Amino acid sequence: MEDEREIIYSRSPQVSGYSDKEGVVELRSFRLCLKWVCLDQSNIWRSGLSWSIFFLFSFGVPLLSNFALSCSSCDDDHTRPYHSVVQISLSIFATLSFVCLTRWARKFGLRRFLFLDKLGDASDKVQHGYAEQLQRLMKLLLVFILPCFGAVSAYKVWWYVSGARELPYYGNIYLSDTILCTLELCSWLYRTSVFFLVCFLFRLICYLQILRLEDFAQTFQKETEVESILLEHLGIRRNLRIISHRFRAFILSCLVLVTASQLISLLMTIRSSAKVNIFKAGELAICSISLVTGLFICLRSAIKITHRAHSITSLAAKWHVCATINSFDNTDGETPRAQITSAQVFRMGAVWESDDEEGDGDDDLDNTKLVPIFAHTISFQKRQALVTYLENNKAGITVFGFMLDRTWLHSIFVIQLALLLWLLNKTVGIS
Repeated sequence: MEDEREIIYSRSPQVSGYSDKEGVVELRSFRLCLKWVCLDQSNIWRSGLSWSIFFLFSFGVPLLSNFALSCSSCDDDHTRPYHSVVQISLSIFATLSFVCLTRWARKFGLRRFLFLDKLGDASDKVQHGYAEQLQRLMKLLLVFILPCFGAVSAYKVWWYVSGARELPYYGNIYLSDTILCTLELCSWLYRTSVFFLVCFLFRLICYLQILRLEDFAQTFQKETEVESILLEHLGIRRNLRIISHRFRAFILSCLVLVTASQLISLLMTIRSSAKVNIFKAGELAICSISLVTGLFICLRSAIKITHRAHSITSLAAKWHVCATINSFDNTDGETPRAQITSAQVFRMGAVWESDDEEGDGDDDLDNTKLVPIFAHTISFQKRQALVTYLENNKAGITVFGFMLDRTWLHSIFVIQLALLLWLLNKTVGIS
């Protein structure tokens, strides 16, 4: 990755209130996040170090742990029947995440990948909101990773300490166990961090588009031409299409792999010969929680932004209705019509605003408030054409043509429930 592509904003004067100095601070914060998980590939040396650490922690340490700590004579609490499933699952997701990050960084660069090159024309609210989320990225990673890492650390320390005399060791028993335990914990932390980083990057980029949608909703609160509204919506649709193309393989792979890993884990734990307790399946449970949480972050972000994008159509239709009922014709030969003033139109809105129970979740995109109407608003034909366009060109996150909305989520839930019931029917014989 070239250094010039890592500069967040160009050195040209900014048209908004967002300075280059603030952009550099945000870039440094994000670069520290990449260095923390050893993903900085800004030059050939760092790229080689990044790939070396990836192979060490994703494949070398798991293989070493699987063969060097194989103990057939250990008691039941120290046998690891689910160790292979855990290591294979984490390594697969780490590989998927690392390859995606490497491809995105080399093809687009940080500035373009994070859509920072498109913030120059955005409002100050969008710029500062996105900057705040970018700075919070590391904190969110720690909030999700540290609890799971603490649980894994406690489990590993107990496993090595309680089974010190039974487990294989090389040379000094204490030094051997300490090194192996540290390597296993670093491997788990690295693989989980890489996976969560991609999930939170997707969440971050989706949050930028949500900010732009909320800012776009303000155009219906003022006198605006249809052309400017259409151009802004086309820009948002293009950004959502770009996000979909970049992340569709990752999201679909995560969905398939998480489903497969959970079904395999369930199959191994419910078989007749399986002995499941906290000592045997504790690591498997933590691994499953981590993978499902990462998938949940991606799906929630995609469905949330799709819902917000679809709310634009409802907002435009409401704007069209409010403008229509508030207008009158001065054409000669027609029966004069009484003008309905804006105060009369908005009296119901004032009543609705006082209803706290119904309006807690309202925002600029999805609310029950009427839209203010100006004296010289857009013509009926233009408004109708805009609403028709929005109805037939809905924006959102897609995966190979399938819109990630709530209906799609319900379908996925039904499919996974059917797979679960089929598996239980084949194993425990439920009907």
